[in-house]
Amino acid sequence: MTQRPSEETRTHTRLLKCTLEVESSRAYWQHATAVARPFRAHQAFEEYWFGARSLIRVEELISELRARYDAFPAALSVLGAWPAMDPDTRRVICHWHLQLSDPLYRRFTGSYLVERHRQERPQVTRDLTVTWVSQQEPGRWAASTRIQLASKLLSSAYSAGLITSRHDPRPLSFPRVGDDALTDLLYLLREVEFAGTILDNPYLASVGLEGALLEERLRALPALDFRRQGPLVDFGWRYPDLAAWADSTVASDAVRHAGGAV
Repeated sequence: MTQRPSEETRTHTRLLKCTLEVESSRAYWQHATAVARPFRAHQAFEEYWFGARSLIRVEELISELRARYDAFPAALSVLGAWPAMDPDTRRVICHWHLQLSDPLYRRFTGSYLVERHRQERPQVTRDLTVTWVSQQEPGRWAASTRIQLASKLLSSAYSAGLITSRHDPRPLSFPRVGDDALTDLLYLLREVEFAGTILDNPYLASVGLEGALLEERLRALPALDFRRQGPLVDFGWRYPDLAAWADSTVASDAVRHAGGAV
């Protein structure tokens, strides 16, 4: 039996070398799904996958983006065949995959920032973030590393649309999550081992989708058949898996954008 992909559970510091990287992720999806495996970073460098980046930088990007996307091969195949993806969807999908691959970022955005949203003034600062980082693994990191991690967490959250300023105090926000982005995440989580449930998890919480608002969105999704009666929830999937949904929806959209017939 094939083992299901799983969210990363071991805390690490790879974020120090690679933050959200939305455009680099987009390039990776397109190129990594179009070349024969295995490929080397040197190939990506010679073919300018990421533009005029140094070989050292390309090696860092390839290493981190592999951890974010290759761990979920079905999702990567969908992303590589989704050329008509709008910028908001691309940004939030990059955010979710960084959450999947980085427990520190997942806790920061899916728990800590969610709690900050409930304050009278929903905002965060650099000093608060440094303090939060020091509380996660007491004694593990030097002060300079804690400061760098805080900076990278804030930068990534800003790129994801969770923070609206690079200067303190930094107001919090929730990014736009379209129906395709939400459906992609739900079908992905259906195939992944993660802590939580489809209705209660840090991925949805981080973008403000909880409780009644989430249920309202779920009822409106064409790819789902969601019903609730009191404590009983009926979560119907209209496609067998993520790939089938993408073949029916994303691939069809790509053909339409290209001016072809569906």
